[in-house]
Amino acid sequence: MRKRSITWSLLLSAAVVFAFSAACWAQVTQYDEEQRMNMESHIGKLTGHATAGEPLYRRFCIGCHGPIGDGEGENAQWIDPKPRNFTLGIFKCRSTPTGTLPTDEDLYDTIGRGLVNSNMPRWFPLSDQDRADLIAYVKHFSPRFAKEKPGSVLQIPPEPPVTEERVKAGQEVFRHTECWKCHGVTGRANGPSADTLTDDFNRPIKPFNFHDGTRFKCGETDRDLYRIFMTGLDSTPMPSFADNLKPEEAWDLVMYLRSLQPMNTPEKAIAKKLGLKPINPNAAAQPQTK
Repeated sequence: MRKRSITWSLLLSAAVVFAFSAACWAQVTQYDEEQRMNMESHIGKLTGHATAGEPLYRRFCIGCHGPIGDGEGENAQWIDPKPRNFTLGIFKCRSTPTGTLPTDEDLYDTIGRGLVNSNMPRWFPLSDQDRADLIAYVKHFSPRFAKEKPGSVLQIPPEPPVTEERVKAGQEVFRHTECWKCHGVTGRANGPSADTLTDDFNRPIKPFNFHDGTRFKCGETDRDLYRIFMTGLDSTPMPSFADNLKPEEAWDLVMYLRSLQPMNTPEKAIAKKLGLKPINPNAAAQPQTK
C-alpha cells in the first residue's frame, strides 16, 4: 500500500507541475501575442496598425487562415492548396532572399494581386489603408516579425531586348538547370518529377503550367518571373537560383518561358520563326563537352 501511495503522489505531483507549466506557457503566449498587437506595417506613406487590422482579418480571412493564423480555419479542410500558416513567418511571394522575411510591400502586393490557382483572391474591396492594417495584423501572428528584419530586396537589372539569341540561350538554361523535370519539356507541368512533388509539410504540390497559364503564383510580368527565379518560392520545391544563375541567364530563361505560354508574345513569334523544338531530355542527361 505504501508503494502505491508513493506512486500516486508522484503522479499527482507530475500532473500538477504539467498543468502549472501549461498554464504558464499559455499566459506567456497570450502575453507575447498582446505585445505583438503593437505591430505596424509601412508601405510608402501608409502606416498600418494591427489593432485596426484585426476586425478586417475576422471578416475576410479567419475562415481560411483560422483564429490564430495557423491556416486551420473552418474552411481549410476543403481548400487545396492549403491556406498559409502565418505563425511560421514563411511566405512564397517575396522580393527578399530565400529563408528571409518578406517586406511589407511584398505582403501588400500579395493581398492586392491574390494567388493564382488558389482560393486566395484579389482583395479589390479593401482600401489601401485597409490592406496596410491587415498586413500589420497578419505580421503579429509570427514572433519572427518582432525579432527579425526582412531580407535585402532583390535588385532586378534592366530587362534586355528580346532577341533570337536570348530565346535560344534561355532554352539552354531551361535544359541545364533541369526545369523540365518538373515543368515538362513543353511547359505543361508534366515532367517526370511533377507527380512526386510535395511542399515542406509533405502535401502534394503541382508545378506551374506555362503552356496554359498566363499569370504566375507571384505576378504576371517579366520582372515578376525573374524575381521568382532569384528568390524561390519558400516552403515549395521551387528553389532560389540566385547562386546558380547570372542575371543575363535569368533574363534568357524568362524569354524562353514566355515562348511556351499561350499568349502571342514576341518570344513565341521568335521561337516559331526559328522552328524551335522542345528540348530532348535524353540529351540533357548527357555530359557536356567543351
